[in-house]
Amino acid sequence: MNAKDRLLGRQRGLRTYAMSVAALMAGMALGPVLARAAGNPLVAPVEGGLVRGRIERGVIAFKGIPYAAAPVGARRWAPPQPVRPWNGVRPALAYGPDCMQVLFPGDAAPERTVPQENCLYLNVWRPRGVSAHNLPVMVWIYGGGFVNGGTSPAVYNGTRFARDGVVLVSFNYRLGNFGFFAFPGLTRQDRGQMLGDYAFMDQLAALRWVQHNIRAFGGNPHNVTVFGESAGGMSVNNLLISPLAKGLFQRAIIESGGGRPLFPARSLAGSPSSAEAMGVRLARHFGIRGQGARALARLRALPASRLVDGLNMATMTAGQRNGYVGGPIRFDGLYRGEPTQVYAEHPQLGNRVPVMIGANSGDLSFLQAKSLQALFAMFGPKAAQARAAFDPSGRLTLQQAAWRVGGALMMIEPARAIARDLSSRGQPVYEYRFSYVATSIRHTPSGKLGAMHASEIPYVFDTVRAYSGEHTSAEDERVARQMHAYWVAFAKTGKPDPNGLPPWPRYRTRTDRLMNFTGHGPVPEADPWRTRLDLAEWYSERRETQHARRAR
Repeated sequence: MNAKDRLLGRQRGLRTYAMSVAALMAGMALGPVLARAAGNPLVAPVEGGLVRGRIERGVIAFKGIPYAAAPVGARRWAPPQPVRPWNGVRPALAYGPDCMQVLFPGDAAPERTVPQENCLYLNVWRPRGVSAHNLPVMVWIYGGGFVNGGTSPAVYNGTRFARDGVVLVSFNYRLGNFGFFAFPGLTRQDRGQMLGDYAFMDQLAALRWVQHNIRAFGGNPHNVTVFGESAGGMSVNNLLISPLAKGLFQRAIIESGGGRPLFPARSLAGSPSSAEAMGVRLARHFGIRGQGARALARLRALPASRLVDGLNMATMTAGQRNGYVGGPIRFDGLYRGEPTQVYAEHPQLGNRVPVMIGANSGDLSFLQAKSLQALFAMFGPKAAQARAAFDPSGRLTLQQAAWRVGGALMMIEPARAIARDLSSRGQPVYEYRFSYVATSIRHTPSGKLGAMHASEIPYVFDTVRAYSGEHTSAEDERVARQMHAYWVAFAKTGKPDPNGLPPWPRYRTRTDRLMNFTGHGPVPEADPWRTRLDLAEWYSERRETQHARRAR
């Protein structure tokens, strides 16, 4: 079976899923159900039955709505299946469990549920009032390295979006060994179906749920903006590429989503380092021998608490020794690889919608070096240029310099690279840099590194008080209102140009202009770090070329 036939088979599988949902809905007594919902904004008809929300802080919130059947038992490592219908009105008043994980101490967005394997739930915030309809929709995808995260953190509350006329949706997707897994027996059992990337299958299922159900909440299924951060930003990058996501959204926002192949994904099968080989390794870690149906059944029978295997953002690298594949698996239609590579190799691919993309001034860095000299020696013949660009004052410590270089390589330059790729294809692209550091930490060692990874989220959601608590300043709240306004404007019009704030220039390689969110307000400007990012681009492309040569 060639790649085209496999993709057609997967698309047939998706149509079968949609048809089974339609059959469930047709089989329900919808007349009385819809009559009970009519005229009551607290009750909404969805796939499965009626759900009841409640008024919270001036908007209507629906929490814990199942968008797929529980992925347990035989549905562990299977594409998401339709929900089972329920009788009466289901309360949608509390978050469903976040997906199975080991919570990460010190997480900037801590989960507030007890994680479970039965976790495919979503939440909807909508403006109050039955007359609200045909509203823009925003769908949030959380980060957490694909091993942590969920919809319950307070900073992800959608109230401010709903107050500003947007229907906000957030959903859970499977993580770690539940979200990414391959095994020979599973491949043989599900031949011709989607495999490996169950987290991405969940994301597609949630977006299809939005298409089928969001009108019941006043939303317009033809005006959907998908946005995410870190692993969520990587997911949005992937949705922009995947043909299976075509038509499921009309705009996209990528926050610190990387984009270069710093951690190459594994193929499904065919090598000792493939995802299937890692699945066999994971089975052996649990004392399960064999590669067929019996071994798969034993893996599916493992308690979820054991299968999670201690994975979180602090342990995920060590966890690879036990068989965790490390994240997305290369599989046609679901995940082709890192965006910069895919766009270079397949320029015709992609969902050509308006995009906002950017990263933070002190963004994520794993880079380490023994000395400043060794750090800048990475740039070979451009070492002196790199030192002058990244440490112009000559006063940075090794930690500060490594953080600055690593952030450029991992998040900041890849965002620019994708902005260039997409804008060159004629897509409207708007690049940003989040440089604002909360007043309470501005003079701490971490604050001096810049705006840290994920620190923009409470400003985007305008939930900064949930993040900083009593340390929140008036300046923090002002920046949050401004940044949030740009995200709302983009969702409503496709252009991030809210009234009363500086216009955001469309990205073009020639001018290299972006919007910089600073303590002085949003500043449209030519990228002040262009020289740094040119060096980061040179380093990354040289590294990719060297890896390609070794692979041959």
